[in-house]
This record gives sequence, structure tokens and C-alpha cells, in this order.
Amino acid sequence: MPPTPSPLRLIVVLCAAEIVSMLGAATFPALLPTFLVEWELSKTDAGWLNGIYYVGYLMAVPVLVSLTDRISPRKIYFLCMGLTAVGTLGFALMTSGFWSAFVFRVISGIALAGTYMPGLKLLSNHLRHTAGDKDQSRAVAFYTSSFGIGTAISFYLSGVVATALDWHWAFGLASLGPAAAMALIFLAFPRQDPEQADRPSTHLLDFRPVFKCRAAMGYVLAYTAHNFELFAFRAWGVTYLVFAATGPTGNMGWSATAIAAVINLLGLPSSVLGNELSRRFGRHRIITMVMLSSAVLACVLGISADWPYWVVVGLSLLYGITLTGDSASITAGVVAAAPKGYQGATMAVHSCIGFIGAFAGPLMFGVMLDLASPTGIGGETVASWGWAFAFTGLIVTLGPLALALLREKKKD
Repeated sequence: MPPTPSPLRLIVVLCAAEIVSMLGAATFPALLPTFLVEWELSKTDAGWLNGIYYVGYLMAVPVLVSLTDRISPRKIYFLCMGLTAVGTLGFALMTSGFWSAFVFRVISGIALAGTYMPGLKLLSNHLRHTAGDKDQSRAVAFYTSSFGIGTAISFYLSGVVATALDWHWAFGLASLGPAAAMALIFLAFPRQDPEQADRPSTHLLDFRPVFKCRAAMGYVLAYTAHNFELFAFRAWGVTYLVFAATGPTGNMGWSATAIAAVINLLGLPSSVLGNELSRRFGRHRIITMVMLSSAVLACVLGISADWPYWVVVGLSLLYGITLTGDSASITAGVVAAAPKGYQGATMAVHSCIGFIGAFAGPLMFGVMLDLASPTGIGGETVASWGWAFAFTGLIVTLGPLALALLREKKKD
């Protein structure tokens, strides 16, 4: 019988799998300026195509993630990795405008629902089997950060491949990532998944035990505000940088997709550091400080489009730190607060409600761009970007409010 792999090996392998599986995750927002011109999209149209990805996620996540309390998360993970490849390759070969893109964005969103949180549940089950009830927050921090690293690489490679070839190739090559992810899990993880220690006593979609858990729901609502901001910027960040580069100082030779990649790479150290600070000073306190700081930075970044470009880039990099500084702390908090036997169901609620923010953020950002423009064509003035970012900042402040209102009396 092969030796049980160490917790470190499990964490490293699953994080690597998450990174390569995300190679197509940011291809659409990275190349959005191209699609705006080629398909003659309005900013609201683009907001829908960015946001509908997360509607697909929302439709599937309650069932797929809840099932991980009842069957092996690996089965769901592998099935949806295959679907990820289908969605990405289908976009490359069969997309020619708004509606075909709409369909494949939904497919890719459904696939994400069966890989992201089920992957975390797979890791959590194996870590509990090998390391007992030790604090898993560091593992959660690295896993959630790998989402950002994969997104960063996706931004960068999408720009490079689309420039050298075209956008079809950018999507096509990204479809190889899910196959690599499945190979990593198959080769490195034990063939047999551990038995579920606690099983839910209610039916599959009965989330009442989760909704009754105040501590968990505080983190869920904070995650919703976090996702609104994070995915709004991931959807529109490249387009904003392209707009700012047309200002009086120019772009100084920096590719907007490369800058976006660096911003997303900052997610690893900022998320891990945020979690370490939370372990030392308390999750609620650190999450609140990070989210309020991010809200302020959003407002400043929005009005800086005509400032010197190096200032815009510097603010964007700083914003990238606050965007993800609360990510691991929020997810680790909800995992720790989950009612016994309902960790998968809690992750499902966390993802389902939380990704309403991921859908609404890109869409509402595009709507605000159009509404705040004097011509109705959004993103043509600094003021329209300022209002869109300010609205995003306002939504972020609701996260700390939810944590404060739903905080339990005991130490978090």
C-alpha cells in the first residue's frame, strides 16, 4: 500500500492543479477591448458577458458543492474539469458574437462551480484524514490564492497569445489547463478518498442549518461584497488601464494585460498575509480594515484615469493588494464556522450567495459606466469611471457591516 502523502504535498499539488485549471478564466476580460470593437458591444452588453459566467456558477453551485458532503468531491471535480475544457474550447471554435459567447460563458461558469469549492473540500477531507483537526486556515489561504495566481497567468498569456496569433488561439490553448489539473490530482493524490466523518441529517438542498448559523452567514455576506468588488475589477481592469493609457502621459510601453497579471499575482502574498494577520489579531478586525481600505482606494483609483500613468499603475497595484487581502480570511472563517456535517452545504451557500456579488459586480460596473456618461456610451470620460468605481467602493463597505451585525458574542 503506497504511503499516505504529506499535508504539504497535498496542498502544493492541489494549488498547482487550481492554477493550471484557471488558464482560461480571465481570457475574456483580458481581451474585452478586442470584443468591444469586433462585436460592437455596449458596456452593458460586455457587463452581461462578464457577469453571466457567474450566473452559470450560481445555478450549479448549490447542488454540486452540497453533494460533496455525500459523495467523493473527486468525482464532481473531475467531471467539471472536463466541462471546463469543453467551455473554453467551444468558445475558441464556435463563438462569433454576443449570444454564442453568452452560451459558452454559462457553461464555463457551471464548470467552475464543480471545481473551485469541491477542490477545497477534497483538500479539506484529505488534510483532516492525515493531520486531524489542526487549523486548516493556512491551507485555505494558499488554495484561495492559487485562484488569483491562475487568473494572473491567464491575463498575461491571453494577451501574449492573442497578440502573436489571435483570440481564438488564446482560448484554445487555455483549454489544455483542465487536462493538466486532472493529471496532477490523479498522479499525486491517494486513489481512495477518506470516508466522510460527519454526514448531514437533512436532504440535499436543505440549507436551514447554515442559514441559522450567524457566524457563517456574516462571512457569507462579507464574501458577497468582496466578490462584487474583486470581479468587477477583474472584468473591467484591463479596459480601464487601456482607457488611462490614452491620456496625456501615454502607456509608457506597459501592456495592460501584463499589468493586470501582476495585480492578480499580488493576490498570493496579500491573501496569505491577511490570513496571518487574522490569526494574530482576529478575523473580523482585519477583514474590516482591509475592506474599508479597499473602498477608499476604489474611489481614488476611479478619478485617477487622467493622472500620470505611473500613478494609475501604482494605485492599481495597491488596489490589487486590498482586493485580495481579505479573501483567505473570509473563506477560512466560513469553513471554521460551518455547522458539523454541513461543511459542503456551508461552502455551497458561501459560493452561491457570494457569487451573486461576482455576477452583479461586472454587470453593475458596466451599467454605471453607461449611466454616468453624457453620451450614453460608457467609459469615454474620467467621470464615468469615477462613478463606477465609487459605486463599487460603496458596496464593499457593506461587508464589514454584515460582519458586525451577525457577529456572535463569543471570540471569533
